Amino acid sequence: MARFSSRSLSSLPAGRGTRVVGKKVLVLILAGGKGQRLGVLTQERAKPALTFGGTYRLIDFALSNCMHSGLSDVWVLEEYQLHTLNDHLTNGRPWDLDRTYGGLEVLPPSPDTLTGTLEDAGNADALHANRHLIRSYGPDVVVVLSADHVYTLDYGDVIRHHLQVGAGVTMVTTDLPAGEDARRFGNVAVTRSGRVKRFDYKPDEPRGGPITTEVFVYDAPALLQTLDDLRRDTPAGKGLGDFGHALIPAFVAAKTAHAFALDGYWLDVGLPGAYLRAHQDLLSGRSVVLDTPDWPILSSSIPRMPAWLAAEARVSDSLISYGCRVAGRVTRSVLSPGVTVEAGAVIEDTVILRDAIIRAGAHVRRAVVDEEAVIASRVDGGDGVAVIGARAHIAAPVRGDVQVEPGRRWRRGSRPTVTDDV
Repeated sequence: MARFSSRSLSSLPAGRGTRVVGKKVLVLILAGGKGQRLGVLTQERAKPALTFGGTYRLIDFALSNCMHSGLSDVWVLEEYQLHTLNDHLTNGRPWDLDRTYGGLEVLPPSPDTLTGTLEDAGNADALHANRHLIRSYGPDVVVVLSADHVYTLDYGDVIRHHLQVGAGVTMVTTDLPAGEDARRFGNVAVTRSGRVKRFDYKPDEPRGGPITTEVFVYDAPALLQTLDDLRRDTPAGKGLGDFGHALIPAFVAAKTAHAFALDGYWLDVGLPGAYLRAHQDLLSGRSVVLDTPDWPILSSSIPRMPAWLAAEARVSDSLISYGCRVAGRVTRSVLSPGVTVEAGAVIEDTVILRDAIIRAGAHVRRAVVDEEAVIASRVDGGDGVAVIGARAHIAAPVRGDVQVEPGRRWRRGSRPTVTDDV
């Protein structure tokens, strides 16, 4: 899928590229990392490729926001399970990013990135590893996005604010979502003028205030210079870590970090509980990210037959995708394409991914069931979330906040080998 090298970048015609207020803008979507906190759901796929809302993928939110914001120079930086994401990206066509100049470019990992050999390497290292490509492209502004958050946002508004205040970095912030733990995020304190005066990255004892959404707008020369300075001052063999370890604190210390408050829904779905909660928000109407006609989330999908509901089926407060065959009872749940629910099966407060089968007599509650799994018994997450890996076959009850590995046959006496603590 990768379509360029540093040589092809330097050969682009002068003056090409997305511009906002006369400034050349480059978007980097960070789609690397193993997403270990999601456990078995990302054991065989890149986290940005995880299905959301039945028919979408997590990366669709960042890509759709780029398209609607008029940003057409978008690079996706990959690292893990590349094929699971590349099959979905299809050269950027669903997001109008398949262009002769610019458009969607995919950067796979290479020996030059060093992300696999540096201790404590993170997303700041990913930026440093690609600094020569960024410098060759010559942007004025670099927008850096995570690929696994659920939200809608006009990045153009953030860029214009960033340029107006003359920031080195502008971080998009939001109030801590209900049910979330502030210790998972960057916590900020902001002056009346909007400058970030304090930044605490994943603090053990949060002091309150807004959190960062991992949407960052950088002054490109300042970003490149700061990355070089940090790399020079970091011991050999050590990484720069994530944004919050050194990169953002450097801008805060220089008093060039500003905040832009997101007015709308946002959720990091990096934990099974948050992933399930985001779907519950869809069903309850707390989230309208998939129901905004003038800002649709776009995706790549394979056509299937419409959903089929049998006469005895009972479906309420649920999303049923195309290709599903439902004869059982489905309540407050989301079914992805191709799911089969046999007569007598019961599904409650659950997300079921593509082509899974729920056999007659099975009862699934507070669970996430991955692709092609077969459920022939009771699965109940209790107060937590039970996660069933892809192609697993459940022939005995699964109870509590546990995970079952992909392809595993779960029989009476089986014990989980992966937990939600990863």
